[in-house]
Amino acid sequence: MFNRSGDYIILLADITKAREYLLSDKQIDILKQTRKLRKQFTAIADIDFFAGEAQRQAEASLRELEVLASRALSPDEPYSVDGLITPLSISQYNGRIWATRRRPWVDRLASAWLIRRFIDKDAELLWLESANDCPSDAIGFDFDGAIFSHINGLVTFEVLLASFGLETLALNRIGVLVHYLDVGGIQPTEASGIESVLAGLREAITDDDQLLATASSVFDGLLANFQKEDMGK
Repeated sequence: MFNRSGDYIILLADITKAREYLLSDKQIDILKQTRKLRKQFTAIADIDFFAGEAQRQAEASLRELEVLASRALSPDEPYSVDGLITPLSISQYNGRIWATRRRPWVDRLASAWLIRRFIDKDAELLWLESANDCPSDAIGFDFDGAIFSHINGLVTFEVLLASFGLETLALNRIGVLVHYLDVGGIQPTEASGIESVLAGLREAITDDDQLLATASSVFDGLLANFQKEDMGK
């Protein structure tokens, strides 16, 4: 009665079928299906007292699907590299040009919001067709070879927090949320709602500056709510 192998076999079949969603033009379909499968896996794993090969296979297959789904939403998502995060001074980054890939998803949207909100209020943002188009005088972020990108398993938003000493409780909570929505990990309670909102905005708004402006209101609201909750603890 405690062997969950049959449940994992069914889940593996569902994961295989879900790959069809990767061909869909509806980004929200990809997100909904991968999150649904992750919840199913968690529910099975929580009552699986004898985790074995079936669980490992299901976890590996699901993680692969999540990576493919992330790549479908953001084809040039950077790979994480090992390295040191050097403490930096915000005063050295005022009035600069910041560049990242066009059609931003959650990590780029959150990072651009963080830059404008806390690091460089006068930042000029460039949306690149290709990372190779990044001007030499621009500060690149969230692409392979950029000054700020994925390091030691952290996403770009988290790297910016650490680099500029912005790791408050509220911003760290946003970091956990961004990390989960970008590359997976611990699922915050707000994740599915925020993911649906951002995916809907991304589908509806084709201008990247307008997309950032609208998404920034979402992050402003999250920050205010988290700060309020943290003060009440």
